[in-house]
Amino acid sequence: MNCSVPSAEYQYYLFPAVYTLALVVGLPGNLAAFIVFIFRTTPRTAFSVYIGNLALADIIILCTLPFRMHYHINKNNWVFGDVTCRITGILFFANIYMSICFMTCICVDRYMATVHPHTYLRMRSPWCSVLVSAALWCAVGLAILVFILMGPLETNKDRSGSHTCFENFAKSEWNSRLAAYSLLCLTFGSLLPSVIILVCYPLVARRISMIKTKTAQKALRVIYVILAIMLLCFLPSHVVYLLHLLRRMEVIQSCSAANAIFHARRVTMALVTLNTCLDPVLYYVTTSHCKWNHLKMTCLSGRIRRKRVVYTSTSWLRISAFVLQFTIGF
Repeated sequence: MNCSVPSAEYQYYLFPAVYTLALVVGLPGNLAAFIVFIFRTTPRTAFSVYIGNLALADIIILCTLPFRMHYHINKNNWVFGDVTCRITGILFFANIYMSICFMTCICVDRYMATVHPHTYLRMRSPWCSVLVSAALWCAVGLAILVFILMGPLETNKDRSGSHTCFENFAKSEWNSRLAAYSLLCLTFGSLLPSVIILVCYPLVARRISMIKTKTAQKALRVIYVILAIMLLCFLPSHVVYLLHLLRRMEVIQSCSAANAIFHARRVTMALVTLNTCLDPVLYYVTTSHCKWNHLKMTCLSGRIRRKRVVYTSTSWLRISAFVLQFTIGF
């Protein structure tokens, strides 16, 4: 498919503006969240482990933004060398998928705490969440290492003589490694997490709506905010990237469709970056109205371990209310 690359002068202003906002708002907020949830939160819970790792993924994304700002301000001309391009590019995109993976872990944790509170109280040790987080970082780290060691990324020549970075890849690159990596990322870093979040959170919201307490109602509002951020920041990017992949695989051959995908890709990438600004707001909202009471949780979980009883819907609501009130993150 021989379609000319459309002009997109607006990106030279859009991306620096969005990246500046992300750095000003997102960097201090995520640094504060990382310190609080990883080093200051006691006793440590699965929620605090996942939130801390989500903040770390956002921090890594934000650390790559100054390079990308310079790139766009310089009219998409990369001057920092191929190795730096590969490292910053893969870190940026990999940690976008890490962000949604940790959001999915939080979703599953909240699902268990709300829909299966008895099981959650018996298995609330943070070690499982630590192992899950370590496995995710190791898997992504290995993928990044292999990707970097495979050598420079060949791009299509720019008539202006500019050096592009992590875009406008040659067809040979898509055939050799990018198509396979993209399919893996879309499946395990996009499609599967999106399905889990869009299925589990409505179930959580339905159960919480049955608990008539102020804490439960606040938790319900938080869920709606998380779903809104998912639909606004992540889902459009995943859909557009799927279309982008189909275009590069020549499934989509229309030049007008290719141009529309080109512009949509830039807008949705800006939306994904804005997620780093919204996450600190969620950290505050999800914890500002909750207090961890270790003694009451210990007594409650102890009673559940000692007694084997048949739970009625009323007892389930009481247990769920306790879990909502005394676990960090609603």
